[in-house]
Amino acid sequence: MLAVSFPGLGQIYNRKYWKIPVVYAGFGALFYSAGFNSTNYNLYMKAYQDFTDNIKETDSYLKVINPAVPRNTYDPQENPKGYNLSDYSYYKEGMLRMVDYYKRYRDLSYIGIAGWYLLSILDANVDASLFNYDISPDLNITFVPMQIALPGGLLGAGLSVNMKVNF
Repeated sequence: MLAVSFPGLGQIYNRKYWKIPVVYAGFGALFYSAGFNSTNYNLYMKAYQDFTDNIKETDSYLKVINPAVPRNTYDPQENPKGYNLSDYSYYKEGMLRMVDYYKRYRDLSYIGIAGWYLLSILDANVDASLFNYDISPDLNITFVPMQIALPGGLLGAGLSVNMKVNF
């Protein structure tokens, strides 16, 4: 229950202190990934919206397009009659692909955060359940010959594997 209330408390309770940095490193990496992908998603979404609108003053798409490419070749606001439609479509589709890319990985990062949280809870729970488990040398495995019934009423030779646990 401690792991549910706050990540890492279950590992502290189980005295597995070496797992705490692993738990927080996982959360840190996933939160960083979610923030990075969310920032880039917002950047490309705004760029796509500004690229496809008819307002000349909105030009945030210039942040994501190579500045070496002349603006009048792809921008209908800059050059209404002389822009190249294929260049316009290329940049429009490229921005839309990047929007989808960063949205997908942002969402996967959020799913990863939930999964990592559940995994840390499961780890603490299993570790607490097995904390007092006694492993004794009284475990035996034996191989015993046996007869196996085959189709047609015939008997064949086989090998049986048995495990015996003494309590």
